[in-house]
Amino acid sequence: MPIVIPQDLPAAEVLERENIFVMNELRAERQDIRPLKIAIVNLMPIKSVTETQLLRMLSNFPVQLEIDLVTTESYQSRNTPEDHLKSFYKSFNEIKHQKYDGMIITGAPVEKMRYSDVSYWHELTEIMDFSIKNVTSTFHICWAGQAAMFYHYGIHNYVTDEKVFGVFKHRVKNNHNELVRGYDDVFYAPHSRHAEIIRDELERSSDLEILADSEDGGIYLVASKDKKLVFCNGHSEYDAWTLKDEYLRDVAKGLTDVRLPLNYFPNNDPKKEPLVTWRSHGHLLYTNWLNYYVYQLTPFDLYTDTIDGSDRLYLNGNS
Repeated sequence: MPIVIPQDLPAAEVLERENIFVMNELRAERQDIRPLKIAIVNLMPIKSVTETQLLRMLSNFPVQLEIDLVTTESYQSRNTPEDHLKSFYKSFNEIKHQKYDGMIITGAPVEKMRYSDVSYWHELTEIMDFSIKNVTSTFHICWAGQAAMFYHYGIHNYVTDEKVFGVFKHRVKNNHNELVRGYDDVFYAPHSRHAEIIRDELERSSDLEILADSEDGGIYLVASKDKKLVFCNGHSEYDAWTLKDEYLRDVAKGLTDVRLPLNYFPNNDPKKEPLVTWRSHGHLLYTNWLNYYVYQLTPFDLYTDTIDGSDRLYLNGNS
């Protein structure tokens, strides 16, 4: 089934070249089917890149997805053209009276800042409050996951001595959790961040479960036991070249702590093409989230059935 996206969104051209089925809003209106409504709160600087990466990850799900792209009003992106934001994005004020089956909140390059110093922090806390009552399940990526753990559970993040940067080997901690269903015992995923969550603090919460971690990359995947909140400390959505682009960007800036991304370039040679070892895991992660944490739990009618209650009418006809 297709992803429904705004008319003329640039990501559509890339996805269509990859033979991924996307559908514009006009065509979708003729479809007699209940789509899943997904909001993507995009905090990344170059929004068109992140749009394409996330839409690609969502593309394998068999139910039609209706996407709303959301940006902040309290901070205006300097790296995305204003006409792109006006054409394809909505503000939180424009969506706050709606309900969603799922929400994705992306990371942002602000890990070294105090949360209260982030210009859109207050707006983000409103979005996170909104997600509890109005979204079946919310998927937080990297910094957004750290911010949500702090806001919802009081779990702090800590700036690392060195940037956690590269492709790391992970192990599944609970094979029976649906979010990691179908995973190999060992899998790979990219990380790119300057902060981490301390395991001891996380394990004090009886509401959260660590689902996957890495000896080198630390905590990777965490979920609340009621499936409403998912936290991914890495970037399984990254393209083959994303880590290289970040490395070259940091070199161009003259940053003193720049190092090659680990386990990424063959023989650590940046002139060689990196091998993608995380693509299948990335698709499975998002498909599992959509299936087991969204589709299987979301009310059939978002506006008459409760999202956070026990009396649910499931999309698949079960109760």
